[in-house]
Amino acid sequence: MAGFARTFAAVQLLAATIVAMLGLFAPATAHEIRPAYLQIDQTEDARYTVLWKTPLMSGMPLPVVLKLPDDATYLMEPQERPLPGSILQKRIISAPKGLAGFRIEFVGLQATITDVLVRVNWLDGRQASAIVRPSQPWYVVPAEQSRWSVAFEYLKLGVRHILYGLDHLLFVASLMLIVRNWRVLVKTITAFTIAHSITLALATFGLVTLPGPPVEAMVALSILLVAAEAVRMERGEKSLTITWPWVVAFGFGLLHGFGFAGAMIDLGLPRQDLPLALLSFNVGVEIGQLAFIAAILAVAYSARLIFTLGKQVRIAAAYGIGAIAAFWAVERLDVIFFSGGLM
Repeated sequence: MAGFARTFAAVQLLAATIVAMLGLFAPATAHEIRPAYLQIDQTEDARYTVLWKTPLMSGMPLPVVLKLPDDATYLMEPQERPLPGSILQKRIISAPKGLAGFRIEFVGLQATITDVLVRVNWLDGRQASAIVRPSQPWYVVPAEQSRWSVAFEYLKLGVRHILYGLDHLLFVASLMLIVRNWRVLVKTITAFTIAHSITLALATFGLVTLPGPPVEAMVALSILLVAAEAVRMERGEKSLTITWPWVVAFGFGLLHGFGFAGAMIDLGLPRQDLPLALLSFNVGVEIGQLAFIAAILAVAYSARLIFTLGKQVRIAAAYGIGAIAAFWAVERLDVIFFSGGLM
């Protein structure tokens, strides 16, 4: 058992140290990179409404140009409307031959690290959706799409969201600094999963809503609190978080669920397949989270065979995570109180 405890201690500190080091080089917002969004709704046989939403990067729109098929003609000048963190353009087009089988291009996407979520809605109720990657910056509109395809697309979105959501990963890493055995780790991660699944569902279905900026600020503060508790633990102190980490994980998991929901709502939701999309997205989040934990466990076990990792490294990791979280908290509170983040 002593060897097991030493291995788990190595897991804790190396996991947090790696993530903390990554955090130093992460974007200041610490959030996953928001994708662009293209929605095409058929309103008549040859007429479509096109909504093109691009995220803002450092206050500037994503440098990507939407190129529709040559057969499509504009019936009105694009209408542009600013949104929090993005720009929305609305266009009305005519496509006499329809759009099925034609290619839509995203010029310049290959020079970014941003994805594009595409959704097409036809008059007869058919829908299609896909994620366009920078490696292949175009989308061929299909005639129809199966529900399995929808599920797979949202599962991939969930995985990508959690792996690019550094603040959520840092929260998990900070919990691992406090957890000292496998049984408690399973309880803690399960409590976090159940909690954020509850609020993700409630917010996605519109039953409970919270404004995004305060949620993001509270997420940062939750990381800071758990990191501080990790330092207290190393000093031999006791607290609710240290004694029952799964209780705290559940409480803050409810908060993190609103963060996941905000990202999913930003992506756009298929009306006909909403439960399927929600389930698939949540499963993707859990797959990404478990992959992150498994990777850290594997690296930490390997490191223990080479290095001797002591108490000072755990404290340094906790301070590193706490410093990053404090910076995010100040930045996000500034958005709320001085940049009109609640408007």
